[in-house]
Amino acid sequence: MQTGTALAPRRSFRNLVKDPFEFWPRFNRMFEGLGAVSPFTEENALVAWTPPCDIYETDKAIVLKVELPGINKEDVSVSIDNNLLTIHGERKFQEETKRENYYRVERNYGEFFRSFTLPNYIEPAKILAEFKEGLLEVNLPKREEAKPKQVEIKVQ
Repeated sequence: MQTGTALAPRRSFRNLVKDPFEFWPRFNRMFEGLGAVSPFTEENALVAWTPPCDIYETDKAIVLKVELPGINKEDVSVSIDNNLLTIHGERKFQEETKRENYYRVERNYGEFFRSFTLPNYIEPAKILAEFKEGLLEVNLPKREEAKPKQVEIKVQ
């Protein structure tokens, strides 16, 4: 019996994968005939994408926070139509550096759309949107009749 070799990988297994990035092209080829785009291809970085967002409610408003790093305020629009809040924008690919010089493109570029149906108790005329340090915050204030009220209890 040899001591200390039970947990050590065998030499043949270590030589099985010489380049750790060699696996991904083979993996992506599985999606080619299906008419689908693998989520791991670099071409996927230049198509429509969905920025992450948080939505929470306070006593006075519903607050929406959308992460938009690397996007200018001028490239984002917020609109409301028939109780549908739509956030639209675009992250532009930097043209100063040619794409051929990149080893990997993992961040998403191109247009994005996010739409949210607003509840009836939102006051559309008072909606505020603020863009700061790559974070879009949309404050959707509630109508007065929708805000919680304290009712006084009388004792007889």
